[in-house]
Amino acid sequence: MENSKVFAMSFSKVYPLYIQKVERKGRTKAEVDKIIFWLTGYDAKSFQKQLKNEVNFEDFFDQAPHLNDNVSLIKGVVCGIRVEEIEDKLMQKIRYLDKLIDELAKGKAMEKILRGSNQ
Repeated sequence: MENSKVFAMSFSKVYPLYIQKVERKGRTKAEVDKIIFWLTGYDAKSFQKQLKNEVNFEDFFDQAPHLNDNVSLIKGVVCGIRVEEIEDKLMQKIRYLDKLIDELAKGKAMEKILRGSNQ
């Protein structure tokens, strides 16, 4: 899929898919939210506002309060591409989130997903 199509996708339409993915593996919506908050700096109130406004991925990440300082510790492959080697910064942020959701669905411990932060 072309990057511009991904960037224009509504985050609120993809968010339930993240939740479905992890719930099938016994994880929770609260854990998905914790990952999103850790990565983007959103809190529950500001995150709900973004969902309500149906912002696209580009605006979701552009308006994020603060990308976590430890994002450089996120490494690995999503869709056959190493996330640390993605040149387009917005696509890299989207793939960081995909990678963290994948790790949650695979049963990885939350402290490891959040790269050792105090959560």
